[in-house]
Amino acid sequence: MEAFVDFTNRSQGREQIFRATQFACMLLSYLIEHKADKEKLVMKLKQLESSMSSGRKMLRLGNTVHALVAARRTTQLSDVVPRFCLTASNLTRALYFVCDAVLWLRSVGLQPDVDKAKWLNRATKCYYVSLLLNLGRDWYEISWRLEQALQEEKAKENFCCQEVNSGKSEDLHRFLLLLFQVLKRHPALLLDLLKNLCDLSGPLDTLGIYKTNPGVVGFCGVLSSLVGILTLARPHLKLKQ
Repeated sequence: MEAFVDFTNRSQGREQIFRATQFACMLLSYLIEHKADKEKLVMKLKQLESSMSSGRKMLRLGNTVHALVAARRTTQLSDVVPRFCLTASNLTRALYFVCDAVLWLRSVGLQPDVDKAKWLNRATKCYYVSLLLNLGRDWYEISWRLEQALQEEKAKENFCCQEVNSGKSEDLHRFLLLLFQVLKRHPALLLDLLKNLCDLSGPLDTLGIYKTNPGVVGFCGVLSSLVGILTLARPHLKLKQ
C-alpha cells in the first residue's frame, strides 16, 4: 500500500495512470461501439477518455523544463550516438510539450482562437520524431550488444576448433537466437524498445503514415502505459541514459 501511495504521489505516476485509463477507454469503446444497447456506455467511455486526456495535459505543463534539463544532461554522454539521439529526442519532446500546453490552453478556454488541428499536427510530428530518435538509440544499444555476443560465440567456436558452414536460413535462426538472448539478458532495453514501438502506433495513425484504428492505438497505448508504470515502480528496469 505504501508503495502505491508513493507511486501516485509522483506526477509521472499519476500521468501514467491517467494515460492507461485513457487508452483503456479508447480500446473498450472501440470493441463495444457496434454492439446493441451500448451507446450510452460508449459515450461515457469517450467522455472519460477526453477527461483523462485533458488531465494528462495539465500534469505535463512543467515537462518542457524537465525535457530541457534532460537534454543538457545527455550532452555529457561520452558515446556519440546515444548523445545525439537522446539530446535531440529530449529537445524534440520539449517542443512537443510546448505544443501540448498550447492545446491545453485552448481546451480550457484561455486561448479559444488557437488552431487546434495545426497545433495537434505539430505536437504529433514532434512526438513522432522523438520516438524515432529513441528507437535509433535502442537499435544502437542492441547492435553493439549483438556484436559482443557474436564475438563471444566466435571465440568459443575457435576454442573448440569448430568450423561452421551455415546457409541463410541457419544464419537468420542464429541471429534471432542471439537477439532473443541479448534482450533476455537486458530487460530494461527490451522494455524500452517495446514501449517506443507501442507508442509509435499513435503518431503513425494520426499523421496518416500507417492508418490503423482506435482499437490498435488503444491496445498499444495500454501496453505502453503498463510498461511505463512498471519502470516507474521498478527503476532498475528503466533504461539508463
